[in-house]
Amino acid sequence: MNDNPISVGIVIGQFHRDIADGMLRAATGELHQAGAVLAHTAWVPGSYEVPLLAKRLLEQATIDVVVVLGFIHKGETLHGEVMGRVVHQSLVDLSLQYEKPIGMGIIGPGATAAQAKVRHIDYARSAARAALTQHKTLQQGLRQLP
Repeated sequence: MNDNPISVGIVIGQFHRDIADGMLRAATGELHQAGAVLAHTAWVPGSYEVPLLAKRLLEQATIDVVVVLGFIHKGETLHGEVMGRVVHQSLVDLSLQYEKPIGMGIIGPGATAAQAKVRHIDYARSAARAALTQHKTLQQGLRQLP
């Protein structure tokens, strides 16, 4: 197993900047506490734009995991639900394609701004922990394969 710290890229939607800023601080703190290195942070307009930048980070040999952060709020139409499904499926597909973990820290769709403000710190920390844990699990599992 590689003893180098885990190298992390973060992609974060800035549409709800007040929530996004807190999410970035929380995820960064969680990464630092775990001894991981934040190699790159990519701000995108919103959650819909996350998959392309996540793909670019996953393509980099120097990036071990990606953490995505954002908020898809509950709207009056199904736009957020459709967007959420597309974004989440794209991220799962990218994780499988590149065989690298993606920590999912996108709140919603369907959450209100008040709900997001209550949850944003925990979501960001959990996304960072999930990506790091999956990376470590994958590395340990690879050592056990014949």
